[in-house]
Amino acid sequence: MISNLAWIFFSTLLINNFTLAMFLGLCAFFGVTTKIDTGWRLGAANTFVLVMTAVSVWFLNRFVLAEAPYLRTIAFIVVIASLVQIVEMIIKKFLPVLFRELGIYLPLITTNCAILALALFQTTRKYNLIEGIVFALGAGLGLTLALTLMASIRERLDVADIPAMAKRMGLVLIIASCMSMAFMGFAGMGSG
Repeated sequence: MISNLAWIFFSTLLINNFTLAMFLGLCAFFGVTTKIDTGWRLGAANTFVLVMTAVSVWFLNRFVLAEAPYLRTIAFIVVIASLVQIVEMIIKKFLPVLFRELGIYLPLITTNCAILALALFQTTRKYNLIEGIVFALGAGLGLTLALTLMASIRERLDVADIPAMAKRMGLVLIIASCMSMAFMGFAGMGSG
């Protein structure tokens, strides 16, 4: 049981990283990753929403949607939108500076495909509650890792001697592709 949970966690964190291997959640990955603090905090907010989504999805699948699987997607979207609104209100109340830094990207967690993908993957893989939470933690920390790594590289680029034309999104896309290839190297872990 513990080895299965460890495999789910590390597989989702590194091998099947939602952002760098599955290319989910790229809007925030490219938009918010200009400062490490902002990337880390958005990753924490996403992790919280992912964990709450995993718990909600398990509950919905177990008790509500067993007889009505055709309502799954709409139910997942409603739950995700509600959770993001709660997170947004909490951050606005207790961390107003972060709320201003995240700007439009905070409400965009609602449309973050990584959140909906977690709900759908958890359902199709038939994870129980504990496996779903571990899966969500791995996905959230993987997203946080990707955001933080990209932000740290972009902070270094701001002080590097690079032509102004190369500092734009083209260079960021090249860096993202190199990071993705590096994470794809983890796919060989555990084989033979």
